[in-house]
Amino acid sequence: MSTPGSSVAEGDGPVLGPVRPGGLLDVLGVASVVLDTEGRIVLWSPQAEELFGYSAREALGHYAAHVMIHEQHMDLVVKLFSDVMATGEGWAGAFPIRHKDGSTRLVEFRNMRLMDDRGDVYALGLAADQSTVRRLERDVALSAQVVDQSPIGIAVLDTTLRYVSVNPTLEQIDGVPADAHLGRTIREVLPMLDSDVLETAARQVLATGRPLVDRSIVGRTPADPDEDHAWTASLYRLEDAVGTALGVAMSLVDITEQYRAGIEAETARRRLALIADASTRIGTTLELDRTARELADVAVPELADIAAVDLLDAVVEGRRSSLGPSEPAVIRALAVRADHATEALLAADTPGQVARYEPDRLVTECVRTGNPVMVARVKDEDLPRIARSPEAAVVLARAGVHSYLAVPLIARGEVLGALDLKRTRNPLPFSDDDLLLARELAARAAVQIDNARWYQNARDTALTLQRSLLPSHPPVVGGLEVASRYQPAGDTVEVGGDWFDVIPLDGDRTALVVGDVMGSGINAAATMGRLRTATNTLASLNLDPAVLLEHLDRITAGLDHSIATCLYAVHDPRLGQCLIANAGHLPPARVRVGHAPELLDLPTGAPLGVGGVAFSTTSFDLGPGDQLVLYTDGLVETRRHSLDERLDAMLSLLDDPARPLEDVCDLLVRTLHHPDNHDDVAVLIARAQDRG
Repeated sequence: MSTPGSSVAEGDGPVLGPVRPGGLLDVLGVASVVLDTEGRIVLWSPQAEELFGYSAREALGHYAAHVMIHEQHMDLVVKLFSDVMATGEGWAGAFPIRHKDGSTRLVEFRNMRLMDDRGDVYALGLAADQSTVRRLERDVALSAQVVDQSPIGIAVLDTTLRYVSVNPTLEQIDGVPADAHLGRTIREVLPMLDSDVLETAARQVLATGRPLVDRSIVGRTPADPDEDHAWTASLYRLEDAVGTALGVAMSLVDITEQYRAGIEAETARRRLALIADASTRIGTTLELDRTARELADVAVPELADIAAVDLLDAVVEGRRSSLGPSEPAVIRALAVRADHATEALLAADTPGQVARYEPDRLVTECVRTGNPVMVARVKDEDLPRIARSPEAAVVLARAGVHSYLAVPLIARGEVLGALDLKRTRNPLPFSDDDLLLARELAARAAVQIDNARWYQNARDTALTLQRSLLPSHPPVVGGLEVASRYQPAGDTVEVGGDWFDVIPLDGDRTALVVGDVMGSGINAAATMGRLRTATNTLASLNLDPAVLLEHLDRITAGLDHSIATCLYAVHDPRLGQCLIANAGHLPPARVRVGHAPELLDLPTGAPLGVGGVAFSTTSFDLGPGDQLVLYTDGLVETRRHSLDERLDAMLSLLDDPARPLEDVCDLLVRTLHHPDNHDDVAVLIARAQDRG
């Protein structure tokens, strides 16, 4: 139950108790005067005293015409009074009245006949200053015209936040007629809009009286249910003259154009940032697969939910490819990337896999014509042309692929493959702007992919040449058990010129050779091949190791200023000795039963090709069970550790003379070859056997 001084909110039901006075009557200052049948004043309100200047004591009992009306209108007023009393019909009009101070002012009158419970008749006169009435009328008219004709949407909500009125502009914004607003909340009228924000703000304004100006809101209304629009909303508490809250006025300014322009500007900024990012992220190495993965990583999720980078298989193999209209595309998948776990990945080709795409497939069309193919809104009939197989098309349909874009990868006038893009989670279809961005990314990436492709082909050629020049030796040679390993340089650089050799000699002797040609690539591999051939030829002459290195030095000097290091050892099982000469190479390690592993103390000598420096031969014992470990610098050198530390680490791994040599080779390469050292590695280990 309402307590005294409270009331039920507007529209909720009847008033159950006294309410605060409204402000409009106070502003008007409406005076009330009651006359008897003779025209004498019997009731006189305080407002009448203020309007006419006479106190109740001065007015009561006097003829109203004498107190209130100017003399020149006396006859007319008496007649109008008589008509009202006789007929009971009311009268309204404006008359100049005479104020007690002698001034004259225009007053609006409303006169009507009253009757009490005894049947006595009275006249009620209501009067207000005409200038005040006209001012309020102008204010109301101005407000109505401004609201109705304003290009801004305007609504008034009552204290329960239900619509009381809306202007025509708001009708257009909402797409809802004015009468469908009335009595309903924002949530009920605009269910697609985030009404909680507006209603919460309106409650705060209603409670605090502090206006909320230019709050941005974004959403959809029945006027355009398929597109987001943006508005700035301002909320103000409406109060009467005495401060009672009447409700909330809400204005909405459509800023959709500015909002969309802002989105376009932000999109353009992000795309420029993406292109700049691509310039630094794509092509960080000359590894083909990694470059493809970098392109896919850049494309997801900024451009697509799923990205695949595919190259024509012929292009990967180093051949040019041109497809006829009826030819399928044989494509090798290099990278696939998705922004989230999606079934669509099951329809993608596994990286490294070679797949055949029929002539009618969209990716085939893309690589055949060198033009992008875009299906902004994928339909069921499009999926068989996107997927490699009917089964894959079913998977793509279940995954919700709704937009597709394939962009050719073109470098130096040759189509290498395609960047394949799909959207599943992102609800927007691919647009022309997306196409431009994808083409820009593809153009930048294609050059890097082409560089990696040609580098990979050149590296594979050099590696094939180098491996063809390396020896294949039996596990036992002339009283030695032998094992070796060769690991080519990392993928970020070209192959080097490391080599080793095991050469049988007369009298069960064996020559062990390890060397490293400075430089990389095919030239280094070719120089290594020449030196290996020369070493084999000179070894057959049974030369002292130092003399053999002198001959190799002269040969190397004639090979286009080539420089190489080399270690040459000859093992004689009958003497249990090794004769070793060194040309600028790292010292070998000797492992003996009952002794700690050690580096042999050899004169280092100058590298081959320097010329003018003598070499020397040193003899070392190598008895049954003893091991001689030869290696190139790629095994032990790093950028972060001193050479002495690394050599000590190698010796610590040679702690078990009985360990199988194959296991020793694997252990050394696996443990010591550092990822930061992009150099090839050669390891050669020989163990002397018991001649008995």
